[in-house]
Amino acid sequence: MSADLRDEAFWGAPLQEPLLPRPGQRRRRGGDAAAGDRVETRGRARALQALYAADVRDLSQLRRIAAQVFDDLGVDPVERAVASRLIATAADHGPALDAALADVTANWRLERLGVVERSVLRLAAAELERGETPVRVVLQEAVRLAERYGSARSARFVNGVLDAYARRIGRL
Repeated sequence: MSADLRDEAFWGAPLQEPLLPRPGQRRRRGGDAAAGDRVETRGRARALQALYAADVRDLSQLRRIAAQVFDDLGVDPVERAVASRLIATAADHGPALDAALADVTANWRLERLGVVERSVLRLAAAELERGETPVRVVLQEAVRLAERYGSARSARFVNGVLDAYARRIGRL
């Protein structure tokens, strides 16, 4: 087997690279935006990284891939705890969450969405499923992640879908 086709080659690559803010994008508080964010916000970003990696690789292996991502990136234990709760909910309720999201994206099949947008939607749906965070906070954080790792257009799309999703499940 060629060295570049081994599984280790995938994990040897920087997993965070596709999720870096776009060049020239405005950053909050001057420096590294993630460093000044709350632990919950950083945990959501870590969960998004894991969802992104699993979506690209094999979503059925979400828990294993998330553990590998967190280990490879040396994620802080407190951030990891926040991210792990969200990943567990996404893994346990994934098909149901995807079906509910597909219902509110009538003009877009979920598999046709960009990986960032799809991952952000899954993350927010999982957090809404948990019911521990106010709905407006979940929506705001999802929009922020979509804008940071996607684009302004991604953020608007995510906002519209999640607003409809929250209304459909009776949370708004």
